[in-house]
Amino acid sequence: MLAARGFLEIAGRRLEYAHLGPQPAEAPALVLLHEGLGSVGLWGEFPTRLQQATGCGVFVFSRAGYGASDPVDLPRPLDYMQREARETLPPLLDAIGLRSGVLIGHSDGASIAAVHLGTIRDPRIEAAVLIAPHFLVEDMCVAAIAEAKIAYDTTDLRTKLARWHVDVDVAFRGWNDAWLDPDFRFWDIREALETVSRPMLVIQGADDQYGTLLQVETARDLSPAPVITEILSGVKHSPHREAADATITAIARFFRAFPDLSVSRALETAP
Repeated sequence: MLAARGFLEIAGRRLEYAHLGPQPAEAPALVLLHEGLGSVGLWGEFPTRLQQATGCGVFVFSRAGYGASDPVDLPRPLDYMQREARETLPPLLDAIGLRSGVLIGHSDGASIAAVHLGTIRDPRIEAAVLIAPHFLVEDMCVAAIAEAKIAYDTTDLRTKLARWHVDVDVAFRGWNDAWLDPDFRFWDIREALETVSRPMLVIQGADDQYGTLLQVETARDLSPAPVITEILSGVKHSPHREAADATITAIARFFRAFPDLSVSRALETAP
């Protein structure tokens, strides 16, 4: 399926997007929030497969500083994920005419989704799928991000990432410099979980190099709303790439567990 592509101006910046399936103003939509080095293109075939499996519209976009979206000034503020959830996501959802739907975030994007769910509490957002989320900073995550910096400086990682970002240095440094800032050790969004009122699915690879099962347990322990968890054996930090079938199956099963969700009803029209 070919995606409709274009740009939206949100909070003074042009953000690239792609959309598959029914329009958000007409049918339930899944809004995908990418990882700290992600973009529209780096989702690969996952949006298409997700749309086919669920029957929902799928909307993906590159945050400012990523993909073909406008750049950002560096360094990023250390609360950049909270700002995305509170300042960028609400006007974006308005701009696409969202009627109802689910946020699906990976890594940084999952953290943004959690903050939005817990602090904005937009009634149009019926649930969230958090893939490899971060709610607090673990030593192993900082170590892995430090290794990524070495790889960026000494291997072909920069060249590989440049395929997906107009300004690859802004994309990489905006993420890497923030996470390696000593003050980022105090970054913590657990408070947002305490006010979540919508169901969440948390998917994590058992071998995730950026986070332990503490992240999953944190969501389950703090959220007053239902939390379903899926731990995928032999999978690292990117379940939607490493185990796409299992990830999509888990998402569809999650939707069916809550039949009042509009996305659950959309499954009835999927092939």
